[in-house]
Amino acid sequence: MIIEIRIPSPGESISEVELARWLVENNSWVEKDQEIAEVESEKATLPLIAAESGIVSIKISGGTSIKVNEIACTIDTSASKPKNIAPKKDIQQEVKPKPVEVKQKVEEPKIAEKKVETDKGIKVTPLASAKMEEENLSVDDIINGLKRISTHEVDLVKGNTKNINSQLTGERTEERIKMSQLRKRLSERLVSAKNQTAMLTTFNEVDMSRVMEIRKAYQQAFQDKYGVKLGLMSFFTKAVVEALKQHPLTNSFIDGEDIVTPNYIDIGIAVQTPKGLMVPVLRDADKLSFAEVEKGIAALANKGRAGRISIDELTGGTFTITNGGIFGSMLSTPILNTPQSGILGMHNIVDRPIAINGKVEIRPIMYVALSYDHRIIDGKDSVGFLVKVKQMIEQPETMLYEGNSLDKVLIGL
Repeated sequence: MIIEIRIPSPGESISEVELARWLVENNSWVEKDQEIAEVESEKATLPLIAAESGIVSIKISGGTSIKVNEIACTIDTSASKPKNIAPKKDIQQEVKPKPVEVKQKVEEPKIAEKKVETDKGIKVTPLASAKMEEENLSVDDIINGLKRISTHEVDLVKGNTKNINSQLTGERTEERIKMSQLRKRLSERLVSAKNQTAMLTTFNEVDMSRVMEIRKAYQQAFQDKYGVKLGLMSFFTKAVVEALKQHPLTNSFIDGEDIVTPNYIDIGIAVQTPKGLMVPVLRDADKLSFAEVEKGIAALANKGRAGRISIDELTGGTFTITNGGIFGSMLSTPILNTPQSGILGMHNIVDRPIAINGKVEIRPIMYVALSYDHRIIDGKDSVGFLVKVKQMIEQPETMLYEGNSLDKVLIGL
């Protein structure tokens, strides 16, 4: 029986995707529920799954745009599974021992820079040569044990050859790569945010001393209890949540001629992935503990980098946090993640001299930036929001009292 595998729909508004690459070869055997290809839309990368076991017949090449619901491949379920298909084994288990054919004996295997060249013109590192001699394997055994050459090896050799030729000839070359659906959509959104919003950015500086003290004192205990590290993102997420409650317009967006203010807080966390920038959403962040925030961010980041994040996990969000500090950024003006009206930019932490009670002290300082849509957020709310985040990071205990001073809470103000 021949069954058709069609391109799934990544979302309601998406009619065309790109079949990024095939994970199997044409006319090869595939198992039921095996991932056979990667489908890239303007929002995420999704796997194409084999509905049944059988021989796959590919109908469209990788790197090609294709309409949703079109046939990507067929699977012949009536075909018999080839007998030569077996679970992968270690090379040493698959090859038969033979006398060592490496001509040159390595006296100093620790010197990895020197290479041995066999009579077949194949270079073998001293460590590999020593290992082969120890296991009684020849160069032919190793080559035969590799079984096949994949496109990865071909591309690797091709790239090396190009680099060598370029170095020898001094040739000036260019590389041209087709822009992915995700990158095209990201470009459109960035341009739209610049052109369709009255974006403005306000800045402040935060003394990170207390947060760093807490992390240093309780990092191991936190990790032992919850199985995840206590990072900076949980502090900033909790601070942003409390600041949004006091300045709800920063949690709002424009819909036509209306200003919509949700009664929930979904925080988008910008994550850099091999496919580009993604902003998975941490739902109901106002109801999460520090540990739940850290676990949630880690899970979303891992799925994003693996290209296995869903459309639902990327959709929505009422406010975004982006951390350019992990790349060493000192200061930036983050672009709004429309239709949201606010985004907080974190940056690197640097020891800087600041005035404390009339004296100069060296403190770990982070510059923070809030970009906002000036159409609905005025200076009072934007500056007040960022000041409130600063206060709660510098005095994390105030997060327990919605960012209020402990003295004021004590006396009922």
